[in-house]
Parts: sequence; C-alpha cells; structure tokens
Amino acid sequence: MQVPLIRLQCGVNSYDWGKVGKDSAAAKFAAATPANDFSIQEDKPYAELWMGTHPSNPSKDVTTQRTLLDLVQDNQALMSIEIGEKFGHKLPFLFKVLSIGKALSIQAHPNKKLAEKLHARDSKNYPDDNHKPEMTIAITPFDGLCGFRPLAEISHFFSTVPTLNKLVGEEGAAFQSTIKGQETSSKPEDEQKNKKALQKAFGALMNAKKEDVEKASKDLIESAKVEGANFAGGGLESTPGKELADLVVRLDKQFPGDIGLFVLFFLNYVKLEVGEAMFLKADDIHAYLSGDIIECMAASDNVVRAGFTPKFKDVDTLVDMLTYSYAPIEEQKMEPVDYPYVTLNSTAYSSASSAILYDPPIEEFSVVKTDLKKKGAKATFEPIAGPSIFICTTGSGKISVGPKVEEVKPGYVYFAGSTAEVVMESESDDFTTFKAFCELQGKEDGKEKL
Repeated sequence: MQVPLIRLQCGVNSYDWGKVGKDSAAAKFAAATPANDFSIQEDKPYAELWMGTHPSNPSKDVTTQRTLLDLVQDNQALMSIEIGEKFGHKLPFLFKVLSIGKALSIQAHPNKKLAEKLHARDSKNYPDDNHKPEMTIAITPFDGLCGFRPLAEISHFFSTVPTLNKLVGEEGAAFQSTIKGQETSSKPEDEQKNKKALQKAFGALMNAKKEDVEKASKDLIESAKVEGANFAGGGLESTPGKELADLVVRLDKQFPGDIGLFVLFFLNYVKLEVGEAMFLKADDIHAYLSGDIIECMAASDNVVRAGFTPKFKDVDTLVDMLTYSYAPIEEQKMEPVDYPYVTLNSTAYSSASSAILYDPPIEEFSVVKTDLKKKGAKATFEPIAGPSIFICTTGSGKISVGPKVEEVKPGYVYFAGSTAEVVMESESDDFTTFKAFCELQGKEDGKEKL
C-alpha cells in the first residue's frame, strides 16, 4: 500500500483585502512549493492559502499533480471508510492561511439547513450546500469584530454616539427600553425579548438609506478625530474611546462611508496574540480586520455579506439568519489544552516544546499547534482514525511516515492518511507546525487513539 504521506501544492487566492506582495504569509507559503508555477507580484494582494479538497481551489500532489480529492476518492483508506461515508468521500475540513491587510466583509456563514436553501436558490453567490463553522488561530497579532457585544455596551453607544442613534431611529430607543434592567438576565423569556429587540435595532441600521449612512459617517469621522479619548463617551473598558476613534478612522480609510463603521458599535472588538484562538459557530456575525491567521472550517465557501465589501451583499438574509446571542469576547475565545496523543522527546529535548489542541464542539475538525524549541527535538503523533494536513509556519525540520522522510520548511504542506504514525523532527531551535485533522471517535470519547 502507498505510504500515506503526500506533499501538497496549494493554491493562493488574491482578494482585495489580502496583504500585498511578500508581506503576505499566504503568498510566501504558496511560493515555497517548487512544483507551483506561482511567483509573488509585489503590488498584488494575496489573501488565502487553501489546503484541502474543496473544488474552488483544490490541493494537488506535488509529484503527480493529481488533486487530493482524486487521491482520497481512489484510496478511501486514506481518510478512513467511516469518515469518507459520512462526509461524501471528500475532506470534511478546509484548512487555510489568511493574510489580512484590510477589513474582510461583515459576514456570517449559514447553518446546514440554510446553506442548502441558499445554494438551491442562488448557486452563483452560494456555491455549495454545506455549513461553515470556523476556527481562527493567530500566527501574528490579529484584530477583528466577533459576535454581538453585551447589551449594556450597545446601549452605551446609543447614548453616546449621536450618529448611530439617528441612523437606527426609534428602534434604538425601543431597544434601550426593552433591555433596561434585564441586560444580563438568564431567564429564557428575558433573553428572547432582548434578542428580538437587538434584531430590530440591528435590522434598522442595516436597512438605513445609503445617503443617510454616508452623511452620518462624515459626522462620525469628524467626531472621532476631534474627540479622541472622549469619543463615544470615553468608550468602554473593553474598547476605550481613543482605540475606538482610531479604529473608526482606520476603517473609513479602507471603506469610506460604509455601513460597517456603525456595525462595529454592535460587535465585540477582539485582539488575539500569537497562539490565541476563537471559534465561530454557524450564523455568528464577524469581520476580520488585520493580521495573519491559521483558519480551519467545515469544507464550505458559503458567506453571507453585508458590509466592508465590494462583493455581493445579502442584507435581508444576514439580518434574518443571525442568532443574536450576545456575550463578552472572552466567551468567544478558545482555551487550548495539551494534546495527549503525541510524544515529545529526543536527546536534545527542550521542556519548552509543546503540542496544544484546539478542539471546537463539532465533528469536522480539530487543530494541533506543535512547537519544537530545540534542534533534534521530536514529536511523534500516534495513529488516528482519520486524515491530517500539516503546515509549517516557522523553522525547519523533517516529517516522516514509516520509511518515507521529507524536509519541512515554512509553507511546506503535507497530507497524512488515516492510521499513519507521523514523526516531526526539528532542525532549528524554533520549529512550529499546525496539524488539522478529523477523527470521529475523538469527538465522542476524548480523542481515543487506535
């Protein structure tokens, strides 16, 4: 049987929001594959490196140039029969590197039922019928908007940002009246009322007339520049006035007069340091603003957009689909744990080496970040009943499955088949890799090994 270790050639997508030229990690990683006829253009934005079987940008075997989709369909043991049957004989996850130079669209990803409906209705703008829960892990400092703020914070902005209050109109006042005294109530009936009021206020903003938004944005930017630290009543503990003012001015330069300048008062502003992560369920609103990230998601390319974008916007669908859950950003961040099914060892073992698991509450994927901090340090991944994709982001080393040994440098991507024991060995003092994988047993009984 073929040794289940395949080096992949992965495509990079150029979108307007990507980082430009060699500033883009996605571009540098794509250019690291010799078989790739890709060369970086210094004035072109590069946004996403895709690793997986999704037909929009499928990965290929470097040697044979066959797509990974062909390979796993021809040899179903590479994925495991069970995973192949459950997910339609294609990789259940899509692994990405994103390099964000300016704001991505304000967006959400539909749940499975809605994805099927949208795809049937409009396959051009909704290219598949799958849901798209996703996880973000920062590989450089990152900032973004994620989920609705606590209600008291949104209410604060209605009281301190006149342009926002004017755009939302009477629904803003109704929102403040409804939530008063029950902003943090856990009673189901109170939560339901709060969510309805939030939806009406948010919907009123999203349906504001374009000319009103453009006029209000000019007044908003003027206030931000003049007021500085006093902007929006001095802001909040989570987002001080000066930080908020700078953010508004920065985003206006990227998307002048955009509705997104006001949406940000509804959403949590999040910063992730390297290694920090957050998980976004289907139907969660978000917008990435800057940084380089590792992203893993269910294998889908469905996005419902409504701001910060020149692309197709579907405001009615977005307003209708969101869960309107509201919580501090800390509840969105993930808490990684040590990954139990790897052995870290060597004569040059460094106690600083680590393998940590980011394990979202879904079946399609988990991710392990492995840091080997000394030349000669090794990580031996025990066999699992499912496929894995590895990418190196820092340093150099080797990867091996059985007798097959390959070199690893930043941007090198490898597919490892089900039941493969994978060994990573560092040839530098700072060797970092990410492994995305699917193992159905693991979601049921704690990553049970073979």
